[in-house]
Amino acid sequence: MNTAPDPADVVVVGGGIGGLSTAYALATAGHSVRVLERAPEFAEVGAGLQMAPNATRILREWGLLDEVLEAGVTPRRLLFRDALDGGELTHLDLDDEFVRRYGGPYVVIHRSDLLAILVRACERAGVALVPNCQVRDVVTGPDGATVHSNLGDYQGALVVGADGLRSTLRAELSDDEPICSGYVAYRGAFPMADLDMDAGGLQDVVCYVGPGCHLVRYPLRRGEMLNTVAVFKSPAYERGEEDWGGPEELETAFAGACEDVRKALAALWRDRRWPMYDRLPIPTWTADRFALTGDAAHPMLQYLAQGACQAMEDAHCLATQLGDAGEPDWAAATKRYEAERTERTARVQSTARVWGDIWHVDGIGRLLRNELFRQRDPRDYSYVDWLYGQ
Repeated sequence: MNTAPDPADVVVVGGGIGGLSTAYALATAGHSVRVLERAPEFAEVGAGLQMAPNATRILREWGLLDEVLEAGVTPRRLLFRDALDGGELTHLDLDDEFVRRYGGPYVVIHRSDLLAILVRACERAGVALVPNCQVRDVVTGPDGATVHSNLGDYQGALVVGADGLRSTLRAELSDDEPICSGYVAYRGAFPMADLDMDAGGLQDVVCYVGPGCHLVRYPLRRGEMLNTVAVFKSPAYERGEEDWGGPEELETAFAGACEDVRKALAALWRDRRWPMYDRLPIPTWTADRFALTGDAAHPMLQYLAQGACQAMEDAHCLATQLGDAGEPDWAAATKRYEAERTERTARVQSTARVWGDIWHVDGIGRLLRNELFRQRDPRDYSYVDWLYGQ
């Protein structure tokens, strides 16, 4: 007969980057925290991700930035090129002036490395990590919340839904569904030694933008590995076909690209792909003793590289609103969290969509975009101050 586990102050549903960030932030504030993860282990799939200063400032405050810097790379620039002719369009220096302006560095890191850092941090902070836990629903009220799962019931003063884009728990607050963009991503992360390429360009995050497609490359793991992401709009999706975004469409989408981009396609995994979804912003993330966070609250397209960053902002904000361990007014704290975060994340979600449209224009639109990008002063921070400066 199963024995019910001891109640925790907070039960977090979802053991990804957002869930573990939330768990660590609350545990270091003195709350008892339990994380329920449906997978057999706390591990991350995919390849690289980008951590802008709005996230690395938080990592420094949490005492984790040194580990992240050791595992990752601090690139020299964000560099944009035209995918068709390869020409440079604009760049943003990520140098000392950038770090001083925003209070933190720009870091690129393998997703699995970041997750491992967060797992170790949670273990040090006393977070209870529960794998193989399939959560069915949450019942919440003014005095606490209960999570029902295949492993039994878990009690908490607060339940946080951090179960991602296809969140089960979001249905407690909204009946919306993920929205498919019609774009699909292919990724690859390979040791540098296995790739035939010019090592001189590996200090930058390089983004080639083209008609209906783009490709991003940057180094990982202290420069020992190269991360490549190729994204394109699928004609098969537009035709309503069930099987869309396959490798043959990948090749066709980039057939007109410059040589560097076409060569880069060899550094992609072809046995898996990631269709790109988001959702529309919702104004309500909380109810009684329940709150959403991360992609469960505000899934966004990847064009601003802010998914993990915004999840960390959520975690920091929720911990700040709850304060140190004691007897917080849980419902009032989560409402303050909701009020502080919904407007900002809605702006990031909508801006990511617009930014993707700008990347993917063709014809006259491409010519106008390229001219505007080339005219930009590399020290013009006006387009990123709102994002990195908060």
